[in-house]
Amino acid sequence: MKKLIVILFVLLSANVWAQAKFDHVEPMFWWVGMKNPKLQLMVHGKNISGYTAKLDYPGVKLVEVHQVENANYLFIDLEIAPDAQAGKFPITFLENGKKKFDYSYELKTKDNSAGRIQGVTDKDIIYLLMPDRFSNGDVSNDKVKGLREQTLNRDSVYYRHGGDIQGVINHLDYFKELGVTTIWMTPEIENDMPHASYHGYAVTDHYKIDPRYGTNELYKTYVEKAHAKGLKIIKDVVHNHLGSEHWMFRDMPMKDWVNQWPVFTQSSYRDEPVMDPHASAADLKKMVDGWFATTMPDFNERNPYVQNYLTQNHIWWIEYAGIDGLRLDTYPYNEPSYMADWAMKLKAEFPNLSIFGETLVNSVASQAYFTQGNTVNRGFDTHLPGVTDNMMKNAIYEALNSKPGWTEGVFRLYTVVSQDFLYQDPTRNTIFWDNHDMSRFYSLVNEDFAKYKEGMAILLTMRGTPQLYYGTEILMKNFSNPDGLVRFDFPGGWKGDKADKFTAAGRTKQENEAWNFVSKLAHYRESNPALQSGKMIQYVPEDDMYIYFRLATDGGKSVMVILNPEEKVKTLDTSRFAAQLKDAGSLVNVMTGEKLNILKTITIPAKTTLVLELN
Repeated sequence: MKKLIVILFVLLSANVWAQAKFDHVEPMFWWVGMKNPKLQLMVHGKNISGYTAKLDYPGVKLVEVHQVENANYLFIDLEIAPDAQAGKFPITFLENGKKKFDYSYELKTKDNSAGRIQGVTDKDIIYLLMPDRFSNGDVSNDKVKGLREQTLNRDSVYYRHGGDIQGVINHLDYFKELGVTTIWMTPEIENDMPHASYHGYAVTDHYKIDPRYGTNELYKTYVEKAHAKGLKIIKDVVHNHLGSEHWMFRDMPMKDWVNQWPVFTQSSYRDEPVMDPHASAADLKKMVDGWFATTMPDFNERNPYVQNYLTQNHIWWIEYAGIDGLRLDTYPYNEPSYMADWAMKLKAEFPNLSIFGETLVNSVASQAYFTQGNTVNRGFDTHLPGVTDNMMKNAIYEALNSKPGWTEGVFRLYTVVSQDFLYQDPTRNTIFWDNHDMSRFYSLVNEDFAKYKEGMAILLTMRGTPQLYYGTEILMKNFSNPDGLVRFDFPGGWKGDKADKFTAAGRTKQENEAWNFVSKLAHYRESNPALQSGKMIQYVPEDDMYIYFRLATDGGKSVMVILNPEEKVKTLDTSRFAAQLKDAGSLVNVMTGEKLNILKTITIPAKTTLVLELN
């Protein structure tokens, strides 16, 4: 009996040692039934380049083992047949033709449940939040031993505050009550940087949820619980760069894993060279290959190993957790041909997946340049369905804040919308007021509550998919200098907060008025298909008023929207709109319920956006 125990101990120890030879094997597991049969494993461990590998598992073929510049890496190409079965199998590693150890790898069954990955469309309203600043649901993970940043200080805009995924789970009912349908968190994956990495955009482990937010398993649970309540999930992913403390950067597979320069070179942050037919090669290289910051090295996306790694990682997270959509950070900074290939591969695996790219550029044509369809003669199809509609945001601010003119004020908004012909489908764009990098909406309208309501009414009735930034519904404010000032904690998300603004009792009278305004219009939008996908008809502004219709084409009731941004009452002659109003017996103010008969004129109060349902 003792001899048997010793033998078992030796065998178990050998297996543990074998698995421990590698610091990382990524992806950690994969699935059978994927559209793309190819899989490339990245294996990292001390001086492993001398190993070769073999395996014997039905339906899985070991195609090639790549030795690269760094002796601590192997890249193993596998091909998985359509009829391969889920299961575990050993990959045998050999040195000089002799077996050294086995590594157990697992293939799981792909989850093809109907409706699991739903996609996010113009039928939805997105709520963007920063997990560190939203709610602390688990104080036990506020500080995690072994991570570089140990300071927890809610009085500072730079340090971590303790918010986490459990805190978001705890408030899923809040999102339902507000009327949003989709949650987008800034990146949840590990950012083990020494300082101010709570934002999530300096990843240090692509396959691991930051332990201060929770675990991989908790993230999957978060998606499942959200789905169970009828909420969708967007994951924020970063192709362009990684954190300088990433294990993969500290010990790179090869020198050109990131873009190299003779001296540190930062991106110009100018998108124009990407699309400028007259641009110099030097300007284009600086924009695309320059590093985002000293702490954010720039991936070399021309490297095929980098391409495989990033594409597989994003596929892995979608299949693992059942995510509905992706927001792509810093889209214009990426390698264009790779991003098009990436999008095609993800769409092949997940046809319902929604994708939109961050494009904070300076013209409608520039935004359209990055979207799918080659509509502006770019020369190839990006396969990117939609973008963050920065030009729409700027135009609405202009309509609310600027004096009227031939091209200013409401006319700027009309002009931007009139250029929708540049897109294959402008309704795929995400429209927004602000985000974690921008001054907050309420501050940018000078804390004018009337303008706040004007703007929110446009956001929730305009074409596209509206996105709210956390706290906008309770009038959170500030300017982004520095960014941390627009990233304050949501009051009530921490035990002991003086006020709980997740509840009506914790909000001031004006905060409740704002919250109720947003909620009522959000729920109305959710119930009326005309405000989701209805045809849009806009009119050339006259008398400094902007009017558009969302016409019911698939159920619901048509809506007329009238913006009067001026500080005086206006009278609107309705005869211009006979084509849309001819079949309407009356109009109903969506926010007040007031019924208006179709008369020759409508009185529009000062600084008001009227949302009128056609009956």
